[in-house]
Amino acid sequence: MIVTRFAPSPTGYLHLGHAHAALFAFHAARDEGGRFLLRIEDIDAGRARPAFEAALLDDLAWLGLDWETPVRRQSEHFADYRAALDRLGAQGVLYPCFCTRAEIRAEIERAGAAPHVAPSGPDGAPVYPGTCRALDPALRAERIAQGAPHALRLDVGKATALAGPLAWRDRAQGEIAARPHVFGDVVLARRDTPASYHLAVTLDDHLQGVTLVTRGEDLFEATHVHRLLQALLGLDVPLYHHHRLLTDEAGKRFAKRNRAVGLRDLRTRGLSPAAVRALAGFPD
Repeated sequence: MIVTRFAPSPTGYLHLGHAHAALFAFHAARDEGGRFLLRIEDIDAGRARPAFEAALLDDLAWLGLDWETPVRRQSEHFADYRAALDRLGAQGVLYPCFCTRAEIRAEIERAGAAPHVAPSGPDGAPVYPGTCRALDPALRAERIAQGAPHALRLDVGKATALAGPLAWRDRAQGEIAARPHVFGDVVLARRDTPASYHLAVTLDDHLQGVTLVTRGEDLFEATHVHRLLQALLGLDVPLYHHHRLLTDEAGKRFAKRNRAVGLRDLRTRGLSPAAVRALAGFPD
């Protein structure tokens, strides 16, 4: 049975782009007699707000969507992410990184590549140059003992050697050879965030039994990294479908700060659920 999900972050109000993504996943499941799940990605405690969660639940119900309960909230499952990090650590594919963003940019510049033209990772940031990868283990332990802020990065070189050749399947583009090494050593956890998007979403999809991951085409490249994590952690590999993104007349992606396409504002202006579904690309 097909199982899809919509996984918003409660850091602002939903807009038409969110509506498109939610409706896409909803119809992908319901058209084949499957299950549609909702997940609240509230792991960023500094930005997530209960009021935004309440609003998004209300907006989705107003749109005509229904989902299975209980809803999975990432903030209630930190132990799952910690266990996954411990497993990766036992495989020797994690290392602490003490670099600040400014230090990373400076290192890239010293290497002769301006940050704005350096290769980018799946989150759009310049690929990490590996500064802390070769730190002496004793120095790492000393800095951690002193309370130095640090992130946990995936040693992609070691990880890909351990996992071997990998592939994943996109419903629109067919079989894709995984190339996680292109994106460098991505962050999997920070001191103030117990798991990055890459780790949390990959583990959550497995634990929720998601069989078809539908998400925007802007996340296509991140799937290379997620496929590697699936191999390392022994997780199920779903089918993927990366759908188009809704944009404004200037071709810019809709953002939560854009009130003109916010579902709250469209509702206030008197638009019906059917009219908003049509604007989101799903006319009745």
